[in-house]
Amino acid sequence: MRIAYVLNTYPQPSHSFIRRELHALERQGFTVTRLAMRGPDMALVDPGDRAEAERTEYVLDRGMPALLGGLFGLALRRPALVLRSAARAWRMGARAGGLSGRLRHLVYLAEAAHVRARCATEDVRHIHAHFGTNAAAVAHLCHALGGPGYSFTVHGPEEFDAPRALSLGEKIAASRFTVGVSSFGRSQLCRWVDHADWPKIHVVHCGIEYSRFTDAIPTPENGPLRLVSIGRFVEQKGQMILIPAMQEICAKHPDTVLHLVGDGPLRPEIEAGIAAAGLSENIKLIGWLDEAAIRAELDAAHALLMPSFAEGLPMVVMEAMAAARPVIATYIAGTPELVRPGETGWLTPAGDPSALAAAACELAEMSHENRDALGQSARRRVLARHDVDTEAAKLAELIRAAQTP
Repeated sequence: MRIAYVLNTYPQPSHSFIRRELHALERQGFTVTRLAMRGPDMALVDPGDRAEAERTEYVLDRGMPALLGGLFGLALRRPALVLRSAARAWRMGARAGGLSGRLRHLVYLAEAAHVRARCATEDVRHIHAHFGTNAAAVAHLCHALGGPGYSFTVHGPEEFDAPRALSLGEKIAASRFTVGVSSFGRSQLCRWVDHADWPKIHVVHCGIEYSRFTDAIPTPENGPLRLVSIGRFVEQKGQMILIPAMQEICAKHPDTVLHLVGDGPLRPEIEAGIAAAGLSENIKLIGWLDEAAIRAELDAAHALLMPSFAEGLPMVVMEAMAAARPVIATYIAGTPELVRPGETGWLTPAGDPSALAAAACELAEMSHENRDALGQSARRRVLARHDVDTEAAKLAELIRAAQTP
């Protein structure tokens, strides 16, 4: 069975979970056409991401004149269908905000017409999109134009911040099914549709590849406390709060080292904050790394520090736990479904640097044996809940069931 993955920007260093899911579906027997609106907006350092970029078709590379020409060609053949779909796009754009939102959704309509044509050429039976934003809008409008049925995965937090502007309820109602990556995420989706549509909303976790984590090593036994935090440098990830947290940690354990892996628009602000706090020897900005280098960072650390203000269910938390590292995270969104205080790590109130610092100091003062016990418990829990092939099998069954009349 051939399906299409419709994506906005792909691949991205922070979206390796899409690649892993896609490959797992291919192992389930699907042939997957990759249709992204645009290419990555940053350098790809991981060989897997670079290979995906080679296999992906980029819709906007065709140019807007060609996309509009395709839409007008369809309008000549099916005027009533295109007119209804244009009216739908116009209404969705109005919710997104004024004239710019309306025009943006008409661009999505042109993209959708091209996706429809490609699906017809490739005999695609089903479309799956990731995120409830642009990609889901294109999948939704493609279906309105007579294209295949669709589903989409919602991660959060962006979708939860603006559900009406994203026409989230309309997209869910018209989908064959919709996926949340946690029970919390599913609950948020249920808020925006009639109760009759709740059964079409399912939980499929993001998954890890067990083969990448077969050789989990013990936490470092000697030396100062080593922490790692991984993610985009954006407001929702909360990295700025790590600066006052590290001031408190270093007051008790002055040799503590924190590696910030990632990059993003807040990098200049983070760099300035580190310098102003006099923590340049304690907090190091590492940049984006490939999967092997991220694994090396986790292996060298005693724990993952995740100070997020808003989340879905962070992939890096799963990867840290699979590497047998305890997690210090904030008590938000789907994270408490995975991280168990006293069993696999710590949960702290979001926005509280002192609570993060207290958890890190508790970790620093634990015996090596107790640190390892936490890490091994974390590993068992994530491998039982987030194996990528198990989760992809759930998604595959939903896709196959959606083809039944």
